[in-house]
Amino acid sequence: MMDHADMPRQGDLDGRGNLSERALGDFTLWFLQACIDQVSFMTGLFDLDTLAKRLYRHVERSGLKPEAGRLVEEALTRGEFDRGEASRISGLPERTARRVFNDVIALGLLASETPKGPVSLRFPADALDALFPKLFPET
Repeated sequence: MMDHADMPRQGDLDGRGNLSERALGDFTLWFLQACIDQVSFMTGLFDLDTLAKRLYRHVERSGLKPEAGRLVEEALTRGEFDRGEASRISGLPERTARRVFNDVIALGLLASETPKGPVSLRFPADALDALFPKLFPET
C-alpha cells in the first residue's frame, strides 16, 4: 500500500501533478486506519481506566501510608502540583505530609524538574510490570 501512494497519475482527471491523487487518498485512508488501530491496541494495553487503582495498590505494596496514594492520584489527574499542596491533598498535618511526600518521591512515583518546582507523575522501571501488567506481561 505504501508504494501505491507514489503511483504515476492515472489519466487526465487524477490530480494535477506527476503523482496520482487517487492513490494518495487511498494511502492516506489506509495510514489513518492503521493509526486508529494502533491507538485502540495501545489503549487496551495501558488500560488507563484502572491506572489509579494500580497506583494505589503499588503504593500500598511499597509500605507507604495510604495517604500517599492521594498524592499520586492528584498528579495523575492534574498533571502536576506544587510541593506545598501535599498537606491539603493528603489530608495530613504539614510535617507528616512532608514525610509521606518525600517517601513517594523516594519511591520514584513523583519527581520534579527542579528541587523546588512542581512535581509530576513518573513511572519507574521497577514498577512498570505492576502499573501496566498488559504492556509488560509476566514471562
